[in-house]
Amino acid sequence: MASTNPARGMRDFLPADVRKRNYVIGIIKEVYESYGFEPLETPAIENLETLTGKYGEEGGQLMFKILKRGEKLDLLNLYQEAKKQADWTVQELDAVLAQLRPNSLADLALRYDLTVPLARVVANNRNELPKFFKRYQIQPVWRADRPARGRFREFYQCDVDSIGSSSMAVEAELISAVSEILNRLGFKDFVIRINHRKLLSGILGYCVSDESKHLAAITAIDKLDKIGSEGVIKELDLIGIDEQESERLIGIFENYRDQISAMTRDPFIYRTLLEMLDQVIGGDSDVGKAGIADLMNLGDLICELGDKFHWQIDPSLARGLSYYTGAIMEISVPDLAGSLGGGGRYDGLIGMFGKEQIPACGFSLGLERILVVMEERGMFPPEIAESTPANVMVTIWSDETVGESLKLANELRAEGLRVTVYPQADKEDKQWKYANAIRVPWICTVNDQDIEEGMVSFQNLRTRDRYREPIDKAAAKIKQSA
Repeated sequence: MASTNPARGMRDFLPADVRKRNYVIGIIKEVYESYGFEPLETPAIENLETLTGKYGEEGGQLMFKILKRGEKLDLLNLYQEAKKQADWTVQELDAVLAQLRPNSLADLALRYDLTVPLARVVANNRNELPKFFKRYQIQPVWRADRPARGRFREFYQCDVDSIGSSSMAVEAELISAVSEILNRLGFKDFVIRINHRKLLSGILGYCVSDESKHLAAITAIDKLDKIGSEGVIKELDLIGIDEQESERLIGIFENYRDQISAMTRDPFIYRTLLEMLDQVIGGDSDVGKAGIADLMNLGDLICELGDKFHWQIDPSLARGLSYYTGAIMEISVPDLAGSLGGGGRYDGLIGMFGKEQIPACGFSLGLERILVVMEERGMFPPEIAESTPANVMVTIWSDETVGESLKLANELRAEGLRVTVYPQADKEDKQWKYANAIRVPWICTVNDQDIEEGMVSFQNLRTRDRYREPIDKAAAKIKQSA
């Protein structure tokens, strides 16, 4: 018998789950639109060449590729069968194998994120889009990752991006938008960690002599919160970075964090800490100085926006994706190993799809992780956590009164109520038991006498109060507590 479980890393969403997801998505959409961002959707499947080479080595390994059908697959089957029978010469096998080049069996892949498809859309529709294009996109993406708490193979991203400007005002506005979303959802202990790829490059240039190993080092540094300093040093050793250089690199990050812990929460602490980093690496790195200047500017803009933000500069933040070119950001909460979301500037990505280099910056909220934390903390409001499919359930008194029950339901819906109808005539206690099971707060009945007198009998199942009124008064009474 086939298993009824969904594929590993995938999930079914029951009605209560969907209502909670829609609640969070609704707030995200509302805030994004209040900042002037427009909706966009892209296909679940992209050309493989669109996605390849955009996410770094690790990202490329986690991509779900779609196997071709037709002659290439037939060729693979032929090769495998011939190899089993061992009746082909080595030369014949090699000739077939030569036609099975890497990626020749797949030319499509499931969408890995929403940023690369956005870059493709902008490059493809440049003349139709405004000079400054602000979009949000809430759709699923797929990664062949190892499932864990808050980590799935199919999950939704809630992206917001601003295209066309290199001003740090873009980063400040994105941080403002995601902060407002998290505040409205009830998060009080989140921190938006901010760094800059140029600052990170400056630190790496100061600590690691072999520049060809810097990109691989960023991937290792990105795991600092998950595997700790010793784990990162081991990974850097596997890359071939000298132990002394690794320890110097990790030492800068640890010293910086110690300084943050030791200082008071002065709103301008970021300036003092960035000046410390400038003294360490600035003299040796124009790139590092440029990153520090951008972060100074961004910090000033955030402070102008007020005190509603939870943020700090973190020079160890890496964001492993290879397309980032400037400021990078990530949201952390104390009881989650990963992040609630992240993003950054990617000024070179759109140019990969066309002749024009177009500046861009974006932020992505991880819907699944937000939902996990909200569920564990009991953060959903009662009307969402205890929501029901309807305000009212209309019973069916008998086979002869089915039409009257359906008519009553429509009249109540016309008054703005959500109404479900018990689908068949049944014993009264069974209908009431069902109403309690789906937690409907009101139940309405039209028996023969009610029909004759133009009345409706209804009861509040939570207070047990009973009423018998004309239909228009019944709707008003129910709406008072709906």
